[in-house]
Amino acid sequence: TSLRDLGMNASDLPTAAELATAKPYPNPRELTRDGILVLLEDAWAGKRPHDTASDVDKLTGQVVASFGEAPPRARTLMQDLVQTLHSYVKRNDVTESEWLYAIDFLTRTGHITDDRRQEFILLSDTLGVSSVVDLLTNSRTPDTTPSAVLGPFYVQGPPALPQGVDIANGLPGTPLWADVQVTDVHGKPLADTVVDVWQANEDGFYDVQLPELDGPVLRARFHTDDDGRLRFWTILPAAYPIPADGPVGQMLDAVGRHPYRAPHVHFMIAKPGYHTLVTQLFVRGGEYLDSDTVFGVKDALIVDFPEQHGPTPDGRNVDNWRRVDFVFHVTEER
Repeated sequence: TSLRDLGMNASDLPTAAELATAKPYPNPRELTRDGILVLLEDAWAGKRPHDTASDVDKLTGQVVASFGEAPPRARTLMQDLVQTLHSYVKRNDVTESEWLYAIDFLTRTGHITDDRRQEFILLSDTLGVSSVVDLLTNSRTPDTTPSAVLGPFYVQGPPALPQGVDIANGLPGTPLWADVQVTDVHGKPLADTVVDVWQANEDGFYDVQLPELDGPVLRARFHTDDDGRLRFWTILPAAYPIPADGPVGQMLDAVGRHPYRAPHVHFMIAKPGYHTLVTQLFVRGGEYLDSDTVFGVKDALIVDFPEQHGPTPDGRNVDNWRRVDFVFHVTEER
């Protein structure tokens, strides 16, 4: 069947091309009168357009086959990745300029990443990939404390400190007394468990973002006591924006998304024979709990940080302070 067979006159083709391009509408590729006219002339003569879809499918098959001799898990991951990426390009008719922009975006993401800032983790977080991996990897039992994303500001080997210290080390903020316990899923206290703690200051910056600070602050490694308990001072966490001066921040701005995280304190809990728990405690009533930009909030991790007045547990002389009490449950390795 052709446009000629359907009764269209050849003299009408230029007018049809004009009408088709008269009103712009969203399309990844530029539409021109001459380009549309060529298509219409071919359709009038009964010529089928070149089937690029079959060419793409053939190419995809060749790339998938190239990973056929890889180790089983690598083969599965790479072949599915290729199929998914090629399918995305086909479905969205990705143009060369869009592809080049994506390459430049990833290049800039790499350039800004260093040992103090992990822009790729930030990208993974804001796309929700980190949370998907977390859910698939760490959804163990209902009795285990839910995990949360690691985030881009964890630093290996934080300073080992004794219980009771103030990890804020004099930084301004509302004093916060943390009294937490680590147990197994049956409630048995886990002594000598390593607990890494880190958080942002009251302005939303981590120590690695503040070169003027002398050494780590609001960051520590503790060990639980014989009862599995850990007590320390810090400051009340505040909502804060993720670093928005790089490619990820530009992406969020371009699509109209805010960069803010709900207020939280990070914990990493590790003990031989048990699964390591990476999690966060969120301040009930805090901002952005329902729109955390890295999709990291879980209901079971939203806890009270009640206001306190009067004597502190260790006799520290402060008038107004907060406290947080929580029991972390970890599961044994199988």
